[in-house]
Amino acid sequence: MQSGAGALLDGSLRTHALRLTRVWASWLETQSGDRYQLPVRDLPVRDLVVRSWERTRALGVDPEQGQAPEPLALAEVERRRQASGLGPVVDVLRTALMAGMADTQQVMIVTDPDAVVLWREAANPVRHRADRLGFTIGARWSERSVGTNAIGTALADDAPVQLFAAEHFVKSHHAWTCAASPVRDPRTGVVLGIVNVSGPAATFHPMTMALVSTAARLAESTLWCAHEQRLGALRQVAAPILARIDGPGLVIDDHGWVAAVSGLPPCERVAAPAPGEPVAVHGLGACWPEPVPGGWLLRAGHGASRSAVTLRLVRAGPQMRLHVTTAGPQGELCWEQAISPRHVDIVTALGRHPDGLDAAGLAGVLYGDPTRVVTVRAEMARLRRVLGGLMLARPYRLASGVVLATAD
Repeated sequence: MQSGAGALLDGSLRTHALRLTRVWASWLETQSGDRYQLPVRDLPVRDLVVRSWERTRALGVDPEQGQAPEPLALAEVERRRQASGLGPVVDVLRTALMAGMADTQQVMIVTDPDAVVLWREAANPVRHRADRLGFTIGARWSERSVGTNAIGTALADDAPVQLFAAEHFVKSHHAWTCAASPVRDPRTGVVLGIVNVSGPAATFHPMTMALVSTAARLAESTLWCAHEQRLGALRQVAAPILARIDGPGLVIDDHGWVAAVSGLPPCERVAAPAPGEPVAVHGLGACWPEPVPGGWLLRAGHGASRSAVTLRLVRAGPQMRLHVTTAGPQGELCWEQAISPRHVDIVTALGRHPDGLDAAGLAGVLYGDPTRVVTVRAEMARLRRVLGGLMLARPYRLASGVVLATAD
């Protein structure tokens, strides 16, 4: 029995596809009890394929099913796109993988960690074939939904996977080949989703697996560079803040990565902060996170209670600025941030609705049109990058202890 992520061919594509179909049919017969079951070591297919077939069979997937389950609604797809950590690198993946796709008749897919298709790129002929298969935006391509396939099996095995023809569990997928790789958040190692290239079985090439894996690593490298840029911007904010406080402290981002330290040995990362919860820092003890532009200040506290935060909209000539005052056991901290007119409207709306608003409700307040949820989510994503934990989601609202004072 063979192993490895990449599909291995024995003879021509057609010959190998026919051989795999016979093996697939024989394996299904042994599972149904119609024939004596061969020992796994005697099956002429890769062990990763057999493991996936066994998982899929146990999940009750019908090998004769014709199409994937109904896709999610477009509103839910858009919500998942906005929440996806892969949104910023879709163009990177497209550039790395789309070259030559018109010739090879392949489709590029990017999913979330639930195997839901969020982005799809393809020339029209293969797009139509994918539509007939149910390989569409919003479809869930987990093993539980559609059996052995590169997307679902890459998630299940937590590794790159290439499949060819009848290595897929469901018969209608046998005319396809696919290669997929997980893409991870380089800061945490968490899988953000899957990048996949699929096409008719006749388009199979052993180098596709290497190409997809390389594109995934390129996306991760791009995400890491963006992380470094954000930390660099936070360092510029951190320097004057740390210079004003008494005693040691450090400024971190939302994931606990340290931008700057004062009065302490250098460190790379601490626990990720959460509004209202203390963070334990070696040499300081329990620190209550205090919001600063794009991150948090940690300094020694007395374990009293969460800091109170006051937001005040202040006009500075033609521009509005958000003045933030944090009063806590460590003393008072003040900072200002330029804010766009649209973000002024959002802060004002959330200040007037302390119980929060969902995307449709906020769109109705801002635009008089509750259908403009995509615009609202994009604006909230930009605002939360600046204000961090001061703004919460689901529903959108000011964090506990944050109060909006009257505007000047």
